[in-house]
Amino acid sequence: MPFLANRKRLSELTEREILALAIASEEDDARIYRNWAAFLRKDYPASAAVFDAMSAEEDGHRRMLLDAYRARWGDAIPVIRREHVAGYLTRRPAWMIENLSLEAIRAEAAGMERDAADFYARAAQSSGHAATRKLLGDLAAAERGHENRAHELSETLLPEDARAEEDAVAHRDFVLTWVQPGLAGLMDGSVSTLAPIFAVAFATQDPWTTFIVGLAASLGAGISMGFTEAASDDGVVSGRGSPIKRGIASGVMTTVGGLGHALPYLIADFWTATTIAIIVVFIELWAIAWIQNRWMQTPFWRATLQVVVGGGLVLAVGVLIGSG
Repeated sequence: MPFLANRKRLSELTEREILALAIASEEDDARIYRNWAAFLRKDYPASAAVFDAMSAEEDGHRRMLLDAYRARWGDAIPVIRREHVAGYLTRRPAWMIENLSLEAIRAEAAGMERDAADFYARAAQSSGHAATRKLLGDLAAAERGHENRAHELSETLLPEDARAEEDAVAHRDFVLTWVQPGLAGLMDGSVSTLAPIFAVAFATQDPWTTFIVGLAASLGAGISMGFTEAASDDGVVSGRGSPIKRGIASGVMTTVGGLGHALPYLIADFWTATTIAIIVVFIELWAIAWIQNRWMQTPFWRATLQVVVGGGLVLAVGVLIGSG
C-alpha cells in the first residue's frame, strides 16, 4: 500500500518531528482518557474520576512539550501522528471501547503509559544529538512518573470500597450480557434437541441421518435463539447490555448445546454413537447445573433437579417415541 510505504521509521525522524509526534500523542491520549471517563461515568463514577485526572495529567505534559517546542522552533508544528511512523505504538479505535470490560479498560490505560515511556526511551537511544537525548530521556522519566501517578490517582480516587462496588457492577453486567443469555441458549440447545435427535436415532438407527437432523436442529435453534434474544430487549431499560452481544452468546451456546450430542453420530456404529451421545448429554446437563450454581447462585440441588432430571425426562421421551 502506498500509505504504508511512505511511513517513516522512528530512527528516521528529526528532533523536531519526534517532539511534534510526542505533542500529538499526548493530545490523543488525553482525549482517550476523557472519552473513557464519559463512557464510564454512569456506572463507574470513581473510575471515571480517575480517567478525568489522568486526562488532566496528559494535558499538562502536552503543555510542557509545546513550551519546549516553541522555545526552539516557534509555533509551526509539523503534522505527524502515530499512523505516520512505522512500528510506533497504536491505540484502539474509539468505537471498540464499548466492547471492553472495566478491567480491560484499566489494563489498557496502564499499557498506554508503559508504551509511551518505552517510546521515549527508544527514541532517546536512537538519537545522536546530546540535547535531544536529554529531552527524550526526561520525557521517558515523565511518562514513568505518569504511570506511577496513575496508580496514586487510583488509590486516592478509587478506594477499596469503591473498587469493590464497581467490580460488583461489572460482574453483574457480565452475567446479564453474557452468562444469562448464554446459559439460556445452552439449556435450550441441550434439552430441546434431545427428543427429536434421539427419536430419529432410535426410529432409523441410522447415524448419518441422525447427525443430519441434529445438525439442522442445532443450527436452526441457534439462529432462532440468537435473533430472539437480540430482538426481544435492546438493553436500554433493562440494563442487560448490548443486544448483539446477548444474541451472539445465546445463539452460539444454543448451537453448541445441540451439536454436543449430535456429533457422536458421525461414528458409523449406531450403538457406539448412541452410547457416547448419552454420555455427552449428561455431561452437558451437569455443566449447566454447575453454571447455574456458579454464576446464577442457584442452589446446586435445585439446579440438578431442574436440569438433570428434566433433561433426563426429555431424553427418555425421545427414546420411547423413537423406539415405538
